[in-house]
Amino acid sequence: MNMTTTLTPGQVRSRLHDLTVIDVRTPGEYASGHVPGAFNIPLDLIGHALTELGEVADRGGLLMVCASGARSDSACALLAEHGIPASTLVGGTSAWVNEGHELHHPDGPTRSTWAMERQVRLTAGSLVLAGLGLGLLHPAWHLLSAGVAGGLVFSALTDTCGMAALLAKLPHNRPRQADLDRTLAALRRD
Repeated sequence: MNMTTTLTPGQVRSRLHDLTVIDVRTPGEYASGHVPGAFNIPLDLIGHALTELGEVADRGGLLMVCASGARSDSACALLAEHGIPASTLVGGTSAWVNEGHELHHPDGPTRSTWAMERQVRLTAGSLVLAGLGLGLLHPAWHLLSAGVAGGLVFSALTDTCGMAALLAKLPHNRPRQADLDRTLAALRRD
């Protein structure tokens, strides 16, 4: 049984008051702007929130959101494996903004960082340039550039990104434990 549904930005906008929105992007991406009322639980921490998310789904609609829809699809698949129904926002926050809806920003001090896609572009481009530059010293270094190019092609074909998964583990992309605990406590009260 398919427990995942997709909602367009227009459908979400009309039902926003009935949905509990979970933004599965990194804390930095979340701080750069999120769907109004969204809670931030990064994709790699969804497994730690299954109890709370199950309770939220039992009370009403659960919507998973990311930048483009790929990470929220992964989150929905994980939730479905545990019998938790959830929806995903088609096109993510990018589609939300493209349809003219506003993004909210967290209150108080936040750690703002670049969007994951921008971090991947910088890292991939830097590695390619390094491989080309070092290739002037020894041709074997060109394999670094070729490896990055192959990884980018694989990423596009599979709609996954190993580089993003690695970058998400860097300290500036990780929530502090207190932030996750506070989010889970808010979900229990909500």
